[in-house]
Amino acid sequence: MVKNSEKKVGKLSEYEFVFPQKPEPKTWRQIIWDERDRKFFGRTKQSWFYLFLFYGVYFIILFAVFWACMEGLFRTLNDQYPKYQQADSLIGVNPGLGVRPIPANPKKPAIIHFKPGGYNAEMAYWVEMLDDFLQPYHNTSILPGEGLNHIKCEHGKELPPQSVCTVDTVKFGPCNRANKYGYNISQPCVFLKLNRIYGWEPDYYDDVNELPENMPKDLVEHINKLPANERRQVWISCNGVYPADQEAIGPLAYYPGQGIPSFYYPYVNTKGYLSPLIAVQFTKPKRKQNMFVECRAWAKNIKYKGGSRLRMGSVLFSVLVE
Repeated sequence: MVKNSEKKVGKLSEYEFVFPQKPEPKTWRQIIWDERDRKFFGRTKQSWFYLFLFYGVYFIILFAVFWACMEGLFRTLNDQYPKYQQADSLIGVNPGLGVRPIPANPKKPAIIHFKPGGYNAEMAYWVEMLDDFLQPYHNTSILPGEGLNHIKCEHGKELPPQSVCTVDTVKFGPCNRANKYGYNISQPCVFLKLNRIYGWEPDYYDDVNELPENMPKDLVEHINKLPANERRQVWISCNGVYPADQEAIGPLAYYPGQGIPSFYYPYVNTKGYLSPLIAVQFTKPKRKQNMFVECRAWAKNIKYKGGSRLRMGSVLFSVLVE
C-alpha cells in the first residue's frame, strides 16, 4: 500500500490508503512503439542513445585491453624456438623415451596383444597403427619443406645449416610394411624414440672405460665392437622387468643399431625434422605369456627411474603373443 494523500485535522493527520492499480495492458504494437510516451521498446531515443554509447565505449576499451595483452604476449614468443628452454621449461632437461605402437583407444588395454597365424583383425590393428606413425618417414613430401632439406648424415661430418638428417627406413631391416613389421610371423617389432627437447645435447657414454656398471652386457659388447668415431650415441637397451619376463622375452634385434647417433642432435626445430627411431624386434618371444618389457636410454645426462609411476629415461610396455 502507498500513501495516496494526507489531510491535517488539528494536530492530527488523516491518511488514505489505496492499492496500486494494475497498468493498462499494451498491445504488441504499443510495446514496440508507444506513441503516447514516444518510446521504442520501452525506451526513449535519448535513453537508447546513451545505452549504445555506454556499451560501445565499454567494448572498445575491453577489446583494446585484450589486444594489448595479446600483442604483449606474442612479442615475447618466437616461432622458431620456445621462450623457456630446458631447465627453465616445464619439460626440463631429461627426455622421455616413447614406444610405438601404443593403443589409440584408451579403453583398450595398454599391451601389444595379437594372435599369430594369418593376417587377422588383431594384427591389422597394430600394423595399421605403425603404418600411420611411419607415414612421414616413408613419404617426406608431406612434411614442411617437402623433405628437400633431408640429407644422409655420417659420423664426424658437420650438418649444413637448415638441413636435417634423414631417417633411412631401409635400415629397419625386417621391421617394415612389406613384412607386416613381423606380426604375421610372431616376431613383432616396436619403435623407440626420444622425446624432443629444444637445444638439448646428450652427454655420451663414448669411452669404453667409463661405461656404468649396471649397463647390460650385450650393450657393452656392442659398444666395444664399434669404432671410436661411432660411439657418440644415445644407447638403447631393452629387457624383461621380472625374471619370468627375462626368460620369456627371447633374443632381441635392434635396427639400425642399438644407439641414436650424435648427428641427430641438437634438435632446433628445423623445418621437416623427424625424430630418429630404433626398431626393436622380438625374434623368439614365448607364446601365451604376457611379458613386461622395459626399454631404457643411456647417456650421462639422462636420469633413469623405473617403476610404474614418475618413470624417467625409460618406457614400460607389455607384449602378449597367443
